[in-house]
Order: sequence, then C-alpha cells, then structure tokens
Amino acid sequence: MQHKKGYETNELIERLPKHLKQFIKPQDYTDYTPINQAVWRYVMRKNVDFLSKVAHESYLKGLEQTGVEIENIPSMYGMNRILKEIGWAAVAVDGFIPPNAFMEFQAYKVLVIASDIRQLQNIEYTPAPDIIHESAGHAPIIANPDYAEYLRRLGAIGAKAILSAYDMELYEAIRKLSILKEANQVSEEEINKAQQEVDRLQQMEVEDSEMLKMRNIQWWSVEYGLIGSMDDPKIYGAGLLSSIGESKSCLKDDVKKIPYSIDVVHQKFDITKPQPQLFVTPDFSYLMEVLEEFANTLSLRKGGRKGLQRLIESKMVGTIELSTGLQVSGKFTEALLNDDLEVIFFKTEGPTALAFREKELIGHGIQHHPNGFSSPLGKLKNISLAIEDMGPVDLKAYNFYDGKWLSFEFESGIKVEGMNVTGIRNVQGKLMLIQLDECSITYNGEYLYKPEDGIYDLVIGTKIISAYAGAADANSFPNLYEASQSLTIKAPKSEETKRLEQQYQTVRDLREQNVKDDAQLRTIFDLVQNNYSSDWLLPLEIYELTDDVALQQEVNTYLSDLAKKTPALNTLIIEGLAIADKALVK
Repeated sequence: MQHKKGYETNELIERLPKHLKQFIKPQDYTDYTPINQAVWRYVMRKNVDFLSKVAHESYLKGLEQTGVEIENIPSMYGMNRILKEIGWAAVAVDGFIPPNAFMEFQAYKVLVIASDIRQLQNIEYTPAPDIIHESAGHAPIIANPDYAEYLRRLGAIGAKAILSAYDMELYEAIRKLSILKEANQVSEEEINKAQQEVDRLQQMEVEDSEMLKMRNIQWWSVEYGLIGSMDDPKIYGAGLLSSIGESKSCLKDDVKKIPYSIDVVHQKFDITKPQPQLFVTPDFSYLMEVLEEFANTLSLRKGGRKGLQRLIESKMVGTIELSTGLQVSGKFTEALLNDDLEVIFFKTEGPTALAFREKELIGHGIQHHPNGFSSPLGKLKNISLAIEDMGPVDLKAYNFYDGKWLSFEFESGIKVEGMNVTGIRNVQGKLMLIQLDECSITYNGEYLYKPEDGIYDLVIGTKIISAYAGAADANSFPNLYEASQSLTIKAPKSEETKRLEQQYQTVRDLREQNVKDDAQLRTIFDLVQNNYSSDWLLPLEIYELTDDVALQQEVNTYLSDLAKKTPALNTLIIEGLAIADKALVK
C-alpha cells in the first residue's frame, strides 16, 4: 500500500497519529550507491562472522526473521512484509528525531530506521543513526518476544517522560554533528565547531530530567546492553551489534562490566566515543523489572506539584490527569500553591485540549480552547465532601445543577461565581467539568477570570494524579513535535566519485551474475592503484572475485602494504582479507 507522501505503508503504520507521520520519509532505494552497497556487505559479513559467536542467540535467527540480508541493503517494503509476522513495522526517517517521538514510535511497535548509510571512512562506527545501526542492530533482537515487549513498554513509558529545554538543545546539537560527520565536502572546522558544542552541553552540570534518565536506560540496554553471565556476557545492544570495531573491543577486560540495575539512570554517556563500561542484564525480563521500578519514580505515576512544575519548565505540550480522570493537555505556564505546596490553580497558554481516558472530549479540542485554559483545584471550604464525590442529592443541596447560580469558595481561598450552564460526568457518574456563564474567579482580591471573558470551563478535581509529556489523545495536537531545521546534507558528487562508483557497480554486477572476467577486474584494479590509492574496499572485492592467482596475489600485496602504511585501515583490511579467504575456501 502506497501512502500519498510516497512511502510504503501498512496497518501498523496507518494507525500512527499525524504528529508521528510527519517524520516518515520515502526510502528511495536508488539513492544507495554501489559503494554504499559494498559498505553494507562488508559490515554484515564481518558482523555475522564475529557476532555469531558473541551475540545473543536471537541475533542470527533474527536477521532472517526481520528481512535483513547480508548482500543487499534492506528495503523498507521487504522488511515490513516480514516484520508484520512478529507484529512490528519499520519506517524510514531523516536521522535523529525528537526523543519523545522516537519513544512513541516504539510504543506503536514501529521501528524507526534512518535510511541513510554511513560513509566508507566511517565504516567502523558513526554517531549518526544509519540503516546499518537501525536495521542490522535493532531489528534482529526484536524477533525475541521478551525483548520486543520490553522495547514496546520502554517506548510507551519513555514517550511520556518529561523533557527539559536542555534535552532539546542537546538533541539538536547531536543531530547537527551527526549530519556533518556523514556529509561530504564539509570542512573540518565546521565539524569541530559542532563537536565542541556537543562537548559543551555534555559537560554542563544540569539536573537530570526524566527524559535524560530515560535516555540513559535506553542507551545502556537497547543500544549498549550485554546479557547473560558476568563472566561470559553476550551482545544484544544495537550500538554494539552495528559497530564492527566496538563489538569486539567491548568484550575485553579493560571495558568494565557492571550488573544492570536502576543505577543506570544516572550513568551518562558520550555518543561520539567508545563506552568505558557496560551493563549486563541476566535476561530480558529483568530489563522490564528495572523499567517498572524506574517508571514508579516518574511524574506519570506520581503527578502532584513536582510533575506540573516539570511540565512548566519543559515549555512543551504535556498533560495532567486529575483525580476525576479528566486530562488537560497543553503548554503549562503557571501553578498557584497553598501553604502545603499543593496545586490550587493551574494555567496553560495556547491550544489546549481536554480528554478522558485518552479520548478527547467532544467540543473541547484545541479549536475550542485556542488561547489557553485555567482552573482551580481542591476541596470546597467548610464542606468535607469533594465535588467529585458528591451524589445527585449532594449536588442539588449545593446548587450544582444546570440553570442555577453558583457561588462557592475553595479551601485555598479561591472564590468562584457564575451561572451553571451544564456539566460533564465521567463513566462513574462523577462530575468532572462545569461550564459557567458570567463567571468570575478571584484569589486574594485579584481576578483570575472575569465575566466578560466568556463561558468558563471549570474542571473538577482535588489533585493531580499524573503528569506527563505529550497529549492525552494522540490526535489532539497534529503538530505535537517540531521537526528539526538541521537537514541531511546531500552534496553533489564529483566526476571522480562517479567514476569510482561505476567501478564498484561493475564488480557488483560480475559477482551477482556469477561472471568471471579477470581481464576486466585487472583493468579496474589498475585504475584504483593509479587514481584511488586510498580506496581499500574495491580491491578487497576484486581479491575475492578473481580466479587469476597472480592478480589475487598482487591485490593481497597491495592491500597488505596499504594496511601497514595506514594504521587506521589495518584491522579493516586484515580482517576483510580473512573473511574473503574463508569465502574462497568454500
């Protein structure tokens, strides 16, 4: 099924809310160059060769179950056709997306895949999310049901973790750096400047937000997690599974291994460097235990003054749920407190929506409340029974029914007067909202609301039982997340690069068609030696493909000399030759 915006869709993708669909982009498979395909093939062959011994047992089987091939960069369409068998889907996006959006995709069981692929010079590792990391790293372990459920639950909780302004600033800085590092024709000065900004932010002493702690949990489990015994742990984290360098170095003794626990929420990380320590979980179910332990500390489950204050500081759309079950979603700007530091009044600015059980109340969306919302909270003065707990007889006794003039005072001292137009009750029959005409609300002699401001919607509730990021009804805010202004850079290719790509394509065609043409391979090898002396991957493919023993020996000598002269390429070349030799024996 083709979406009107050009990407392949299915039932799981179609049910995503509009504010997530804005991040989905078509995967233009023709964008992948022959060099990109060679990079994919090298990484996957090397990974499968090594990871078959050290990765979690789900890895190899999971590659097949999720449609991830060794020889070809996967297509979203092909992956989705196979992923649907395990209840998941995959979509292509442009690099990093906002933290809450990333988590929310997971909650909907949709794997977010940055469809670009790392450049040859970053073949071992890149801080940028790419199709190697996302599909070859994340997808295989999702085939494990316990892990898949952990990932979904992590997304559901993480999507509601409250961000700080710092979180968004760091996200934008990392996104920009990752884009620059994978772009061609970008100056070192520009990359260094972006790196310095990331370093500056990461070194800042800031209070850990809920989202920062959630990112730490995600990092030390989903991205860089080990599983099993402390003596012989296996790899399951996508960052390790997709890094042909760190997947090997991480198992050495100089990388400290620590039992996984809730303490990981305080363990910071640097996305641009290898990790000095890793955490080992005994099994996937234990990840869920720690996640639930952490979730109990979040405003999502605690609510109250602190939860509302975090929403105010985030300056993003969030939701509070009241004791009646009524949910208010918007950008919160103000909270009045009593002497016991309990919230007695709250206020939002801009579009606001009201909901109950994650469903927007009819007539109370952002079109009805475009300019903010406010309401007092608490019990009434000298009345032991809260409004929300009043039955029909009690409500009548205190004039809480349609067409009656109301005048009452909260314990906090907030006074309310107005004509009761109508009320809305929850499924238990308890009053959760009253509409008042000619309404005035005063506190300490000052107006919080005036009669000339129009109909007033007074929410009923004694306290805030939950506070979380995002909207109660996923469809209330079509533009919940703002897309980043830092876009992937597509620099024009030089003629020299185009010629090199043609040579890669010729070799690829020969291999796929099982055609032996040693004369043509020698011509290509001579061209590489004379014009592309830093390229090592194409000679490696020629080495594996040729039947000409003399040519093979020449290529081997050439690559061995290049490995000695260029320490950064030494391991890549030596291990590449070893894999090719294994293939030749077969």
